[in-house]
Amino acid sequence: MLGLQYFSFVELWSPMFFFAMSAVVILYYYLIGPWRLKTDSTAAPATRGQQTIFVVSAILFYLVQGGPLELLGHLMFTFHMVNMSIAYLIVPPLVLLAVPGFLWKQLFSKAYWNKLNWLMHPIMTLVLFNMLFSIYHIPAVHDYVMIHYGIHSLYYLVLLLTSFMMWWQVICPVPEWNRLTDMKKMAYVFANGVLLTPACALIIFAAEPMYATYSNPQIWVQAMGYCLSGDPSRLLESFSGPSFFNLLGAADDQQTGGIVMKLVQEFTYGCVLALIFKQWYRREHREDDLPNAEPV
Repeated sequence: MLGLQYFSFVELWSPMFFFAMSAVVILYYYLIGPWRLKTDSTAAPATRGQQTIFVVSAILFYLVQGGPLELLGHLMFTFHMVNMSIAYLIVPPLVLLAVPGFLWKQLFSKAYWNKLNWLMHPIMTLVLFNMLFSIYHIPAVHDYVMIHYGIHSLYYLVLLLTSFMMWWQVICPVPEWNRLTDMKKMAYVFANGVLLTPACALIIFAAEPMYATYSNPQIWVQAMGYCLSGDPSRLLESFSGPSFFNLLGAADDQQTGGIVMKLVQEFTYGCVLALIFKQWYRREHREDDLPNAEPV
C-alpha cells in the first residue's frame, strides 16, 4: 500500500477536487452538446474519441493533483516526478486533442486577446515552459515552493498554463491558427527535449539527495500540510519522516525520479514526433497524387 493505509479517505481522494474535476467534465459535455447547438450548430461535433480522451485526461489530472498519486508525490520523489510528467507532458496535449476547434475559436477570437499574441510566439512558449520547469527543480526553489502552499498552487497553475501554451504550437486545434509547419513542429519538439534534459540530468547524476522535502523530516512534514487536514506535525509522532514511506534510499529515489521524468518525456515526445511525421508524410503524398493541372 506504500503507506497509504495510514491516511484518511479525504486525504487520499480529495473529494472537493474530485467534484471540481467532475464539474469540468460536465461542463465539457454541455459545451460540445446543448451549447454548440445553440451557438453554432454547423460546427463539427466532438467525436467519440475526443470525448474519451477528455475524460481520460480529467481522470489523470485528478489522480496526480488530488488523488492518491498526489499524496504519494509528497512521500516519494519518484511519484512526484510521475505526477509532474503526467500533469505537464501528457494531460495538456490530450486536452488540446479532445476539445473541438469551435470551442477554442469562441474562447480566443475576441479582439482583446490580440494584445497577448506576443506571448504565444513559439520561441516564447518554448522558453517559458522549460525555464519555469527547470527553475522549479533547483533544490532551494523546489523546497520553498513545496512548503509555501499559496506559492505552490500559483506556481503549478502558471506551469500548467505555460505547458498548454507550449503544446499549442505542436497540437494546434484550430488549423488556421497554426504557426508552424510540420517540419518546424518536429524541430520544436526536439528543442523541447534538449531544453528539458539539463534538469533531468541534474537530478539523475546528483550523488547526494538535493531536496530537503524528501530527506529532512522537519521540511517534509511542512510540505505534507498541503495535502493533509489538521496539524501535519502529528506525523512525526508516529513516523520517523519520509524515509518510513520511501521504498528506496533518498538518493536512489531522487535518481529514479529523474529517470522516470526523462523516460516519460522521451516516450511522449517520441509519440508526438511520430504523429507529426505521419501527418506530414500523408500530406506530402496526397499532394503528389493530385493530377497535374498543366500538360507535361
